[in-house]
Parts: sequence; structure tokens; C-alpha cells
Amino acid sequence: MVESAVQRRLAAILAADVVGYSRLMGHDEMGTLTTLRALRAELVDPKIAEHMGRIFKATGDGVLAEFPSVVNAVACAVDIQRRLEARNADLPEDCAIRLRIGVNLGDVIVEGEDIFGDGVNIAARLESVAPAGGIAVSGTVRDHLGNRLDLQFEDMGEQALKNIEQLVRVCRVRLADTSALVHRALSLPDKPWIAVLPFVNMSGDPEQEYFSDGITEDIITELSRFRSLSVIARNSSFTYKARSMKIPDVARDLGVTYVLEGSVRRAGNRLRITAQLIEAETGSHVWAERYDREIADMLRFRTR
Repeated sequence: MVESAVQRRLAAILAADVVGYSRLMGHDEMGTLTTLRALRAELVDPKIAEHMGRIFKATGDGVLAEFPSVVNAVACAVDIQRRLEARNADLPEDCAIRLRIGVNLGDVIVEGEDIFGDGVNIAARLESVAPAGGIAVSGTVRDHLGNRLDLQFEDMGEQALKNIEQLVRVCRVRLADTSALVHRALSLPDKPWIAVLPFVNMSGDPEQEYFSDGITEDIITELSRFRSLSVIARNSSFTYKARSMKIPDVARDLGVTYVLEGSVRRAGNRLRITAQLIEAETGSHVWAERYDREIADMLRFRTR
């Protein structure tokens, strides 16, 4: 009898674990279980799904999830840690729930709905060396990520991880730098901050995706010319591409006072662009406009 071939694939793995789980359980067993269930249901599971991840293993105090790319995995980790910090803000220190998160990219073995292998093991070990409330990623993740997310990293060098034969290069995400975006919004800057979200391709043709992305980049470039405005960089804005989020949540994440969103629809030689400027705090529309152009006139399109 011929043994069936082992199914392998490259995957981005996120491992998350609760800091001080035993202490929390010893202090208040039922209260801790209730809090953790709520944390999973209201934050962790929805964020993993939002970033196109899939939980393949869960324990009382942690989860393992697979993502289609390192961009999704790291963006999800940052999103979870930011929001968890906000949830903890009004809690006593001994009642706060904090997570350690590790992210790795590696070869994994797939068996049904479960995943095994060094790719998973290294993610779990990275989680164990992450600081409380922080994120540790492998050097492979850092290299593949490049500049796709507006984050800064601290290179911790090659480290010996428990039960891992090879030394692993470890990098920590500097969350203090990303959370500063929120503090910046709260400090009432002397000029408005604006984020331009990726315009939605409404043409029904996936090949036109580059076109709508190009329009978004043009708008970011044009708005950046105004000294009276501060515009969020493209790398930060594009992390919200194809994600369904409420405008106030996006604005809070990016620390902006206004959000510009819109769509691009192409039919034959005609182009229609719609745009809406939204005030972050109230979610109300400040301005909206529709532009109809011939494709040949596209380069004459400018924001106003």
C-alpha cells in the first residue's frame, strides 16, 4: 500500500498567549475565564477573521492562526495589541489581560484542519520571547514584510529558542512608535491630519485594480502638496485595502481628523470617480463629489 504524500505549504503563522495566565486563574478563576471568552469573541477572533486569518488551534490561554501573507499576520497582531491596550486602560494593573504574540513564516505540514511543523513551533517560541503586550517576529517575516507596513522594528539578533535546533533571528515590533499615532490625534495638532483610503474598484474587472490604486496614490500625492494638511503615508493607508472597518475605528488607528474614501468605475472609455470626505469624530460627511471623465482626460483629474 502506497502511503499518501504529506501535504506541505508555506504559511504565515501567528501564535498568541495570555501573559500570567496561571496567576490570573489563581486570583479569580471564573472571572478570568469570563474575561478571556469575551476577549476572544469581541477582539481576537474577529480581528483574525478581518485580516483573512484562520484559527487552527486554541487552548485556554492562547490561539494559533494561519494567514495568507506576513502582511496580514503582522497587521493583525498590531491591531490586536493596540485595541487590547485600549481595553486595559481603565482596568487595575492586576486585572489587565495582556498578550504576547509571535509571527513566523515557514514550511508547515497540513493534516485536515490542523497544521504542524517547524513553521508553527518557531511562531510559538517567538511568542514566548515577546514582551508582555508586544510582538516578536522572525527575521524571515521581517525580510518579507519590507516597507509594506508603516512600522519600526528592533533587531534582537540571532537567538537560541527552546527546542529549535537552528538559531533564529528575532525582531520586535516597536509598538510605542505606532501607538504614537493615536496620541498625536489626541494632542490636537495645529493642522488637520487626513488619511486617503484605497479607492474601491467598482468596474468588476480585477485587472483594473491597479488603476484604482493609482488614483488613490495620485490623490495622496496632490494633497501632500498643501502645507495646511498633514497626509498619512501610502503604506499606512493601504493596510486597510479590502478591509471592512468603521471610519471612526480607522481614524482612531491612524490618528487622523479626516478620512477620504471613494470608488472608481470604468465603463468603456468613460471613467467615474466618487469621493467623500468624512469627519472622523462624528462620522459625518463634510464633502462629497462625483467626477465623470473620458479615459483620455484621466491625467487632468485633480483633487479639489
